[in-house]
Amino acid sequence: MLTKDQFTAIVMALVVWGFAGALFGALFAGLYQVLVVLGLTGWQPLVIAAAAAAMTTSAFYSAMPVALVGAMAGVLASIGYLIATGQQVQLMAIVGIAAIVGVIAGGFHSWIAKSGSRPLAETLTGLLAGLLAGAVLALVLDVLGQRVGMFVLAAGVVALVGTFFQVSERWLVGRSLRWLPDALSAPVVAGLIAAVVAASIWILGGTTSA
Repeated sequence: MLTKDQFTAIVMALVVWGFAGALFGALFAGLYQVLVVLGLTGWQPLVIAAAAAAMTTSAFYSAMPVALVGAMAGVLASIGYLIATGQQVQLMAIVGIAAIVGVIAGGFHSWIAKSGSRPLAETLTGLLAGLLAGAVLALVLDVLGQRVGMFVLAAGVVALVGTFFQVSERWLVGRSLRWLPDALSAPVVAGLIAAVVAASIWILGGTTSA
């Protein structure tokens, strides 16, 4: 018989994993299709989209307060950019501005709430898992010589990233904590998340304007 605390822990774990999976799948599918439209071919869109989506998802899963700060900074910076430029969305400009605002917001968060270097360690672990998962899947698809649908592709990437992340998290994070500076952890993670948010807004703006 489950106790109330055990049942609550199971439900919260399901909610967190469901949110992480949905966020990862949506990010990966959107980024992959846009990268293909931009002209990337072969393994490039798969590896880049998997790495970006895994990095973002691991930040939300492992360091949600810092990731939310970065997401809010990215949204506010992007809105300000759109207002100032009259809807003329340039990728490098909007991403650069959002990243700077994210770093500043992350620095303020680090100043008022000490989070240590774990957020950056978790995010880098997710990035590495995404790179590895994308490379493995790209190699498998190249060997098989078959094209698969987006749903199957996203499901495969989610499964591989989740496996690599869980297997390597304790080992990589434990060793990363020794040399990653605490003061840079929240600013870097918030800046990365803000840049991803700005890139997503550029995708929407560029698609609609095109």
